[in-house]
Amino acid sequence: MSYTVSRRSFLGGLSAAVGVLTPDASLVAQTSGTLLRQPRPRLGLDEYDAAAKLAYNENPYGPSEAVLKAMTTAFKYDNRYGYPDGNLVQELAAHHGVKTGNILLGAGSGEILQVAARTFLGGGRKIVGVIPTYGAVFEYASGVRSEAIVLPLREDYGQDIDALIKTTRNNHRDVAFVYLCSPNNPTGIVVSKEEVRRLLDGIPEDVPVLIDEAYHHYVDDAAYATSIPYAIEGRPVIVARTFSKIYGLAGMRLGYAVAAEPIVDRMRPHCTGSINALVRWAGVTALADSDAADRVRRTTLQLRRATAAELEGMGFKVLPSEANFFMVHIRRQVQPVTDELRARGVLVGRPFPPMHEHLRVSVGTPDEMRRFLTAFRETVGRKTPA
Repeated sequence: MSYTVSRRSFLGGLSAAVGVLTPDASLVAQTSGTLLRQPRPRLGLDEYDAAAKLAYNENPYGPSEAVLKAMTTAFKYDNRYGYPDGNLVQELAAHHGVKTGNILLGAGSGEILQVAARTFLGGGRKIVGVIPTYGAVFEYASGVRSEAIVLPLREDYGQDIDALIKTTRNNHRDVAFVYLCSPNNPTGIVVSKEEVRRLLDGIPEDVPVLIDEAYHHYVDDAAYATSIPYAIEGRPVIVARTFSKIYGLAGMRLGYAVAAEPIVDRMRPHCTGSINALVRWAGVTALADSDAADRVRRTTLQLRRATAAELEGMGFKVLPSEANFFMVHIRRQVQPVTDELRARGVLVGRPFPPMHEHLRVSVGTPDEMRRFLTAFRETVGRKTPA
């Protein structure tokens, strides 16, 4: 059994489960929340600066010195149109071994997801995906009066590839595209390269697959691989990437898609073109500064493993993440805990229904992780029964 999530359920805050599409009881999604992310109140400047910011999966160290220098130099173009941009598209194409026609720029990978929704939805067509995952693409679908067919995760919190194949085939003519986030946000669990190939070979060949690889750089699992080679082959695969994570440019907004040229050509008219001179030069320099990205990766993975070990030592199960965040099962409702941690100056992830007792924590600096563990011991560690 799978569920259609309608515009009304997004905008009205109703249950995600509003319509049964198939009679297969193995696909029942037990959800009681909504896929629409609720806005959070903004902090004051002093409170924000003082907080341990572990809520949004950012790179806490920011862009490298080389990237900062490139952005500073690019200020000389701030009053110009048609300025030199460091050949960003050409550099991305060379980085991935593709043609420039395979690259589509966006203001963060979030815009790429929005552009995909605008391109392929309409006429009653739907997205097929899982819950919980990064919900932006489902929100965009609601904005164009479309729907999503969402399936539950497996018992091990991985994405159920067999269920995605079956649902896509059963609803073939209504499916605009399939959405995968790998590593998945919020769980951090990857879809293996074998599973991706099985999905692509198992669904009708004319159904596009949008694969969100925002956290690709942090993966350490040999069973995983990027899906960009499928785009090079010309298969209907759209890979979304971002500079917001390992490159530390979340506030600058730069992302891109890698896809077959005909798909890029279809998507391009839906882009806003709202990428500024500073971030274009930042992107070119970040690609070249691989040492900085490697340092961020090593430090982040070390801190993630050390923090997970501390939590496991306290008796809390941590999901096997391959990203710069993790989920810990706190055995109580998440929202009150996020409020308690915020009161102690530690910002963590929002609830992700239906995983109401799993807290998502981004990996910050060593000091931020120490502050998190202290606050966690003072709140959850003392109040949650084993």
